[in-house]
Amino acid sequence: MISTLKQLRHFSCCNILRTLSAEEIFAKEDKYGCHNYKPLPVALTKGEGIFLWDVAGKRYFDFLAAYSAVNQGHCHPLLVVFQAAVKQLQQLSLTSRAFFNDVLGEYEEFMVKKFKYDKVLPMNTGVEACDSAVKLARRWAYDVKKVPNNQAKVVFANDNFWGRSIAAVSASTDPESYDGFGPFVPMFEKVPYNDLKSLEKAISDPNTAAFMVEPIQGEAGVVVPDDGYLKGVAELCKRHNVLFIVDEVQSGLGRTGELLAHYYEGVRPDIVILGKALSGGVYPASAVLCDDHIMLNIKPGQHGSTYGGNPVACRVAIEALKVIDDERLVENSAAMGKILMAKLKTLPKDVVSVVRGRGLFCAVVINPKIEAWKVCNRLLTNGLLSKNTHGDIIRFTPPLCINKEQVNAGRMSSATMSYNCLKRGACDAVVGGALHYTRDRSPLLRP
Repeated sequence: MISTLKQLRHFSCCNILRTLSAEEIFAKEDKYGCHNYKPLPVALTKGEGIFLWDVAGKRYFDFLAAYSAVNQGHCHPLLVVFQAAVKQLQQLSLTSRAFFNDVLGEYEEFMVKKFKYDKVLPMNTGVEACDSAVKLARRWAYDVKKVPNNQAKVVFANDNFWGRSIAAVSASTDPESYDGFGPFVPMFEKVPYNDLKSLEKAISDPNTAAFMVEPIQGEAGVVVPDDGYLKGVAELCKRHNVLFIVDEVQSGLGRTGELLAHYYEGVRPDIVILGKALSGGVYPASAVLCDDHIMLNIKPGQHGSTYGGNPVACRVAIEALKVIDDERLVENSAAMGKILMAKLKTLPKDVVSVVRGRGLFCAVVINPKIEAWKVCNRLLTNGLLSKNTHGDIIRFTPPLCINKEQVNAGRMSSATMSYNCLKRGACDAVVGGALHYTRDRSPLLRP
């Protein structure tokens, strides 16, 4: 009998036969699923490294990496992360936190030594970890700072994004996220991103518990703050006895050419939030890191998660982080990011108005007369997957294992071609995402 591991290895190397067409897959999701996403019209079935394949066998360059969750690449060729998952699944998958398990402590030790904090709180998703950080900050404010009960304020930057929970949308300044979902969590205040004066005014309130910020804003369109911004934030928070929380869910774990994006400024936040690439896209895992004077204010029964810190997630996260180190993905992100940014800057200026980013965390701003959604569809047609955000911005965030040859490959040339085609109006047949497919899988306007 073929072992489970051999089956996984076979999966990673072979095409998987599917009986459903792309149209049938789209129809099933449309009929049975919640309509809370607007995906590009491609049905994927296989991934390896920086590549994805659709159900018709067409190969694509993945320049989204599941919103930076697959930094280590799809289906790691050595299968070390899968091996860890399979081995642990065969032994013990879940106990809840009602009992100790023999992996969680090992994982916690690994995390605190790697990131140099006293304690780690294991969770499952980025939004859970951010919610947990807010709870920790408020508890610290009441127990340590002595803020009056129910008066602890948390400050966020405008255009932040950390999920879709009611707390996350309460912190949002994006009407698309919060309209129709009130009432919202009280004592959340927002200030402009990259604006130290506004921040100081907000946190001078003695009831302020924390300021939570992305070192580079991802969903907002890879917005890189001015040099010195994070250092200024750290100084202001220390001056006003306010916790400095950094959300590294998208920007962390090598994405920017540093292990964590805030390392560029040499600051040490009070709380660090990790997720997405923490498991290499294999299994949900997130984490909150901080020191004892913050973490130990939470007592048994006050916070938790049935799946948080489960043996599989812990084992997978350890191996996923080792891959980042062993394959020097941080250094590769920095080097390949320079090449990618240079190529993006060659795109037509009347189509692309701004190019920005750091490492392999890149984005372009499209001329407002052109729909970024149409550009993404044209890129898809030419074999490159990316996704627009906020209408006119397209992110380019490939897996960190990408090499120079792949960055310079034909698909990046066809990206330029796509923009030029768009400029000439050649992709006007792609309208509003209303696509269907011919037998050769070419997208056409639905009649």
